[in-house]
Amino acid sequence: MMNENLKMDINKVFSTSVRTLTAIFVSLFAITYSFSQEVNATIDSTSIKIGEQITFSIQVETDSTNVVVFPEGQTFAPMEMVESLLADTTRLEKRFRLLKEYRLTQFDSGSYTIPQQRVMINDRVILTDSMRVEVADVAVDTTKQKMYPIKPSVEVPSRFQIPTWIWWLLLIAMVVASLLLLIFRRQKKKAEAEVKIPPFEKAMLELQALDKSDLLKNQDYKNYYSRLTDSARRFIDEKVDDHAMERTTEELIALMEAKKQQGKLDLSQETIKDFKQILMRADLAKFAKMNPDEGVVKADRLRVEDIIKDTKAAIPEPTLEELENTIEFQEAKAKKRKRKQIIISVIVGLFVLVVFFVSLIVIKGTDYIKDSFIGHPTKELLQGDWVRSDYGYPSVAITTPKVLVRKDAALPKEVEQVVKDNQLFTYGSLINGFYVYVNTTSFKQEQKDVDKSAIVQANLGMLEKQGANNMFVKEDEFTTANGIKGLKAYGTFTFSKEQGNFTGQKSAFQLLVFNNNIGMQQIMVVNGENDEAGEEISNRIINSIELQKSAQ
Repeated sequence: MMNENLKMDINKVFSTSVRTLTAIFVSLFAITYSFSQEVNATIDSTSIKIGEQITFSIQVETDSTNVVVFPEGQTFAPMEMVESLLADTTRLEKRFRLLKEYRLTQFDSGSYTIPQQRVMINDRVILTDSMRVEVADVAVDTTKQKMYPIKPSVEVPSRFQIPTWIWWLLLIAMVVASLLLLIFRRQKKKAEAEVKIPPFEKAMLELQALDKSDLLKNQDYKNYYSRLTDSARRFIDEKVDDHAMERTTEELIALMEAKKQQGKLDLSQETIKDFKQILMRADLAKFAKMNPDEGVVKADRLRVEDIIKDTKAAIPEPTLEELENTIEFQEAKAKKRKRKQIIISVIVGLFVLVVFFVSLIVIKGTDYIKDSFIGHPTKELLQGDWVRSDYGYPSVAITTPKVLVRKDAALPKEVEQVVKDNQLFTYGSLINGFYVYVNTTSFKQEQKDVDKSAIVQANLGMLEKQGANNMFVKEDEFTTANGIKGLKAYGTFTFSKEQGNFTGQKSAFQLLVFNNNIGMQQIMVVNGENDEAGEEISNRIINSIELQKSAQ
């Protein structure tokens, strides 16, 4: 009985569990089915050509309260997203239908799979189906495609760069401008010093100007005596007491008598007495409007001149201590000290510069100084923007620091019967430390047996005619990046003083000669033997060569 009850309990529990699991499974299936019904992804084509675009669409139906987030960025790899359009919204009663479109493309042929895309509705993530796209190659029928001749080379303007010599020119201009400014200031100060008239001469000039005035003729005694006594007061103010212009007559005379008793003014008592009388008459003329006799006025004029002269003679020579206390002495001393500081600073600065450059030469070498401060043409070429282009026929594809310029290449009459066309492209010059040329020759008829060594010797002979001598030459086989073999001649040479601009400086060269049933190609690069940047440029040019293969 117990076993039957136990079996009934187990069956009851089992059936309950099965119903629960079935309900959960059905619920999950319903949720998944509802999600799949909410989000639908399609493409307008499953087969395109290289570069064509397809439209990938994602359609979402959801409640108006839900937040929908579509995929963004390059999530369609290996397909490339070209454009992401704005979502289009359509209202369906209480629901919204959202349509999001993407433009996709691919530039390589093959079969590609667009991966599943993630669409978020609130916190739920829904994945679209993955889709396969076939990208077909574009067939080109070379037998029907019209061929066009090679276009001539075009001069490409180089990127603007400020040459190093301009910076040096600006530096020199700044130094020269600074020197001129110092000279101008010194001359200005010198002129100002020259314009500054000594007190005695100034007093004499004031008296001469007073004589030329019409004050006495017009009986303007007030202004006449004012200018007459001011000339004497100003002299005393500058040479004896710096408050003479402010003192009254009694104060000024008392000061002069005190100076006389102290031995600081060796002036006679009669001169002081006469000066007092003239000052008193001047006070009467200025304040009491007294009109003195014309003869007395003229006598006072002459006596004031004598008083100034006597005062000048009565002033003792200043002691060293007095000189040191004067403003002029202190200013002169400060200028001398400042001049000395400037000279020391210049010497120290020059010494630091010399030590700096000597240290750089010892540590880095002269080439570093030349590259960093003077400028190095080949280094500027190496660091600039390089250009890759095709030249001549049979064409030579080559990468160079600058675009090669086409030159006229005259053919000897003896080869005109064999050669159909000859083109020459160059940059630089042999006498400027760097030179590169590309020469292509097309034959009228097929020429299989071309002696490359003879072509090398002909090129070296042309170098000798231009001034090259002491040539050291080696020959070796050379293979281009696209597998074409040719002859490479390399070595060094120098220019003589009589024939070239170099004075015994060595140059390194690399000469390549190729030929096929179409024609012949020659490439030469020349650089300074000890020029590391030039050597790097030459090797980079040589390693970039790709040639047109012979016609099949």
